[in-house]
Amino acid sequence: MQTLTLAAGCFWCLEAIYRQTRGVDSVISGYTGGHTSDPDYYSVCSGTTGHAEALQVTFDEDVISDDVILSMFFTSHDPTSLNRQGNDVGTQYRSAMFYRDEDERQRFAAAIEDAQELYAEPIVTTLEPLGEFHVAEDIHQDFYQRNRFNGYCMFIVDPKLAAARRAYAEWMQ
Repeated sequence: MQTLTLAAGCFWCLEAIYRQTRGVDSVISGYTGGHTSDPDYYSVCSGTTGHAEALQVTFDEDVISDDVILSMFFTSHDPTSLNRQGNDVGTQYRSAMFYRDEDERQRFAAAIEDAQELYAEPIVTTLEPLGEFHVAEDIHQDFYQRNRFNGYCMFIVDPKLAAARRAYAEWMQ
């Protein structure tokens, strides 16, 4: 199993996609990249903690490669938008990849270079060392599955999930 830590705006969108991806064992929503020791949703949303809403995606690399996981990451949000995804604005919604070691940092940098071909504007996804990952509150775990009729899920998550199903049909459950 391999685990990647990624941030692509609100964690609910990307979590919904990865939870329906073959080979993904677990998806944990949380916070990382900040300077406070015990962040929670409200403090992170305030934009004062430095943390990003992020995911830890654990997958079986014998079933799905990290190239596919990273391709899904880049095509499931706007990596050219600095500190913003749609109406979610602030550094907590930044596009970021949190690396564990130099090898992972280099793989992430190569993925950014590969993904740049898809975008006219420069990708602003940051590469940041992974510090402590703080698991988000229970309400944020598997949010989409438990709240499919929530307005945010219907108008923001559903279209992203539908696009992922079209683009990655062979990988979606």
